[in-house]
Amino acid sequence: MNGRERLFALFDGGAPDHVPAMPITMMFAGDTAGIPYREYASDHEALAEAQIRTATEYGFDFVSGISDPAREASDLGATIEWFDNQPPAINESRALLHDKSMLAKMEIPDPMRGKRMRDRIEAVRLLKRRVGDRLLIEGWVEGPIAMAADLRGLNTLMLDFSDDPDFVRALVDFVTEMELRFALAQIEAGADIIGVGDAAASLVGPRRYAEFDVAASHRLFDGIRNGGGRARLHICGNTRRIVREMGTYGAAVVDIDFLTPLAEARAAMPSQILLGNVDPVRVVRDGTPESVQAAIAECHREAGPRYVVGAGCEIPRGTPPENVHAMIEYAIRSAPDRAQTV
Repeated sequence: MNGRERLFALFDGGAPDHVPAMPITMMFAGDTAGIPYREYASDHEALAEAQIRTATEYGFDFVSGISDPAREASDLGATIEWFDNQPPAINESRALLHDKSMLAKMEIPDPMRGKRMRDRIEAVRLLKRRVGDRLLIEGWVEGPIAMAADLRGLNTLMLDFSDDPDFVRALVDFVTEMELRFALAQIEAGADIIGVGDAAASLVGPRRYAEFDVAASHRLFDGIRNGGGRARLHICGNTRRIVREMGTYGAAVVDIDFLTPLAEARAAMPSQILLGNVDPVRVVRDGTPESVQAAIAECHREAGPRYVVGAGCEIPRGTPPENVHAMIEYAIRSAPDRAQTV
C-alpha cells in the first residue's frame, strides 16, 4: 500500500498494511527543505516543495497545505505581522473586528480571489499534481471559535460570550460559512481531507463550547463530507472536558494533544480514529528514538487499532531527524492489531 491507500483503508474500516502516520510539520518542513518560513507561508510552490521533501525523507503517508492561522483573516483585511523565519501572526491589539458593528458590513470572500486563501488552494492543486494518488493530500481551515478569535481577539471574545452572545453567534455563523467555502475550494483542487484547526476551543470551557461551537462544527464537518471530502479535527491544548463532543462530528481523524490522556479520549470516542498524542517537546524534540517509540507504543496501546501515529501537535522546529524517523519506523513495523500485544 502507498500512503493514500493506507489511510483510506483505515478510514473505510479496512486493514492497512501497517499503522499510518500523519504528523503535522510546518517550520520543521521548511527547515528540512532549507526554505525560510516567510517563503513557506507565502509561496505555494515553496510549501509544496517542503511538504513533499519532508514526506519523502521521513516516509509520511500524507502532505498538507497547513502553514499558519492567518490566511483567512488576512484576506478579510486583518493586520498581519510578517517575520523572516517565523509564522505570520495576527495582531490582536488591532483586531479586525475591534468594532463589532463592522461584522454587518463584512462579506464572505471568494477563496479564489483572496491572495492567501488562493495560495493555499494552489498549494493543494500543486501537491495533487506532484504526488497524485501516492500520498493523502490535506487542506486546512480554521475552526469556528478559532476563526472568531482571530477576527475579534481572543480576550475580547471571551467577554463577548457573556456580554453579547448574539454577536458571537452571528460571528460564528459568518466564519463557519467562510471556512466551508474555503474547504470546498480545496477539495475541488484535490484535497482528500481537510484539517480543521480549532485551537481556541480548548480555552473557552465546556459550557461555552457547547453553546457556541458544537452546532457550527457540525455544519462545517457535514458540509465537508457533503462536498466529497473528509475531515481531521485538531484542537490544541487540554480537551478533556470537551472530548466527548469532539467525537460527534464524524471526522475521519481526531487529533488528541498530549494534555488529554489518550485512554480518556478512547473511552469517550469508542469507534473514532485517534491520532497522537506524544508530547511534541519533551518527548519528540527532547527525547531519544527509544523514548519516542516507547511513548508511541503506549499511545497505540491506549487507542487500539483505530490509530494514526502523530505527535500531540506540530513536530517542533529543532527536532532531531532520528526522532522523527523513529516515529515512522514504529508505524512501519506495527500491524494494525499490534496495540493488543504491546
